[in-house]
Amino acid sequence: MLKIGHRGAKGHSPENTLASFEKAIALGVDMIELDLWLSSDKIPMVIHDETIDRTTSKMGLVTDYNAKELQHLGIPTLRDVFELVDNRCEINVEIKTFSATQAVLNLIAKNTFNQSKILISSFDWNALQEVRFHDEDIRIGVLTETDLDLAMAFAKFIKAEAIHPYYHLLTAENVEKIKEKGFKVFPWTINEPEDITFVKSLEVDGIITDFPERL
Repeated sequence: MLKIGHRGAKGHSPENTLASFEKAIALGVDMIELDLWLSSDKIPMVIHDETIDRTTSKMGLVTDYNAKELQHLGIPTLRDVFELVDNRCEINVEIKTFSATQAVLNLIAKNTFNQSKILISSFDWNALQEVRFHDEDIRIGVLTETDLDLAMAFAKFIKAEAIHPYYHLLTAENVEKIKEKGFKVFPWTINEPEDITFVKSLEVDGIITDFPERL
């Protein structure tokens, strides 16, 4: 079962920062998860929210600032993260907006980071369809917080590797069904010990958590 650090090691360091990803690696993760929006100059930036209000000292949309300005506020580029991680673990890249899809694919194509260690996920299934259209080999995870059957049907359609469900959706029966259809199960975001025990008992393939050491 893979240990997947949510936004790095969000329980220990500011989320989606280089420090958080370094901490996750120090805690022995197999994979880090991160989120992407585009800067005003179309650079993939690693931040969860559409605005910078919650995680920086400034206000406004991510798209109001260029990459250099965002880096000065502690928001790394995806390239920064590739360079920091340097193939030491896998990376789950969650695309937050369809508009970022092509820029992410372009960066992956010309980067030295091992593409087999990259898994792209999104709640925007149009973005995932676009990813598959441009790259028939890249690994894809289908995010869902509502409908597992729909997610499985879509995952089959785009030849995804995994389903990333909200963990409250999971039962022993539906996890078995997902695996029977050939998909891995990477639920999110599980932090409390009793929830971790329950989800582990379902024999999922990986757990996305703010506290990797609890796994």
